[in-house]
Amino acid sequence: MEIKLLILFALFLGIALGYLIRFFYSKLKFNSVEQQTKELLKQAQLQAEAKIKEGLLEVKEQMENSRKEFEKETRERKQELITMERRLNQREENLERKADIIERKEKNLIDRERKLSIKENKIDEELKIIEIKKQEQTQILEKITSMTQEEAKKILFKQYEEEVRKESALMARSIEQEAKETAEKKAKEILAIAIQRIAADHTSEVTTVNIPITDEMKGRVIGREGRNIRSFEQATGVELIVDDSPETITISAFDPIRREIARLSLEKLISDGRIHPARIEEVVNKVKNDMDNFFKDIGEKAALEAGIVRLPVEILKLLGKLKVRTSYGQNQLQHTLEVVYLASTIAGELGADINFCKKAALLHDIGKAIDHNVEGTHHQISADIAKKYGESPKMINAILAHHEDIAKPESLEAFIIAAADAISASRPGARRGTTEYYVKRIEKLEQIASSFKGVTNAYAIQAGREIRIMVEPEQINDASAYLLAKDISKKIEQELEYPGQIKVVVIRELRAQELAK
Repeated sequence: MEIKLLILFALFLGIALGYLIRFFYSKLKFNSVEQQTKELLKQAQLQAEAKIKEGLLEVKEQMENSRKEFEKETRERKQELITMERRLNQREENLERKADIIERKEKNLIDRERKLSIKENKIDEELKIIEIKKQEQTQILEKITSMTQEEAKKILFKQYEEEVRKESALMARSIEQEAKETAEKKAKEILAIAIQRIAADHTSEVTTVNIPITDEMKGRVIGREGRNIRSFEQATGVELIVDDSPETITISAFDPIRREIARLSLEKLISDGRIHPARIEEVVNKVKNDMDNFFKDIGEKAALEAGIVRLPVEILKLLGKLKVRTSYGQNQLQHTLEVVYLASTIAGELGADINFCKKAALLHDIGKAIDHNVEGTHHQISADIAKKYGESPKMINAILAHHEDIAKPESLEAFIIAAADAISASRPGARRGTTEYYVKRIEKLEQIASSFKGVTNAYAIQAGREIRIMVEPEQINDASAYLLAKDISKKIEQELEYPGQIKVVVIRELRAQELAK
């Protein structure tokens, strides 16, 4: 029991000692911390004071800088204000000077307006006086001339009209002559080059063909009692003329293809020597069957000669048929090739499409191969054929316009084709017209010229290529004569068909006559 008490006492004493020791230690530690805190506070205070001093110095420095900048800006603004004030003063002075000038000008304008108003009043008064005098003079003139003002105006206008017509006619004549001096010269050079580069001969194959034959063979062609000749005429549809002409038999037919079949058949029979009705029928049938190839060969040669390739077979056959077709005695295939040469030469001189012109010239009259079987003009038929085989609208227009009665040329090449066709058809020796047609054309030409007022006589000369017209000198003056020639030429173009061109010459002659007694 005592031991436990001792242990408890010792334990209590230990706790009390530990508490005391801890108390004193904490107190000592607290004093040390307090001392450190004071030192830290003192150091912080010192640092704060130093920072405050530094901040104050910076603030003072910034304030000084700001003050200096403010003073500088103030000086600059003040200087700008002074400059602006000086400028404003100058502008004000300028405005005052301008206002003075404007005021003086206004005074001058007012004075001028007043003076002008006075002058206008004077002019109005003078115009009234002049109008009154004019009316008085007009009345006096009307009394003297016994004409009204309207009648006098008409006379003056008529005189002026005659003078203007005369001057315009002279001017038109000079302009036309000037143009002709250049254009006509160049055109003649081109046409001369084109014509000189071809050498074409034309045969007249209208309705008859002569076959050379010996008299012995002529008898065999006739046959016993004329049976061979009758068989031949029946098989071919032509007429064989066996007259007294030595060594010649004539084949007559309006159909050119029948005439060609008869010619080829007769030549084969003569070369073979066997002539009897059965042989005649056999040869004629063979020639008829070979005609397509015959025309095709001719067409190929013509196309090759023209320099055109890859044409359809039907086109080649139609070209070959032109070999037996004539127009006014001119062989149509020869005419076509001549137009090809002329068109290509002219196109080369003018810089046009030469290949196009060659092809258009080759096809321009192809409708004549079938125009006896198809309705329409030959150029319309030719254009339809070209359109059927896929030719271009430009090509169709060139074909249609080569006579200019259906369509107008729309390209340079179309004009070239028309010119080449006209040259080939109208050059001397190219065609052979009938006497009846020639006489009618001459009479019509003279009738057209005589239908104009002032014409006394009209004479067609040089085979209708020139018309000379005599006029009354009292009715037609020099200027009117020139206009009359133009009017007559236009009427001839509208009403008359003719190859080439017709020269119209108006002759005005004044003859003075008196008798000495």
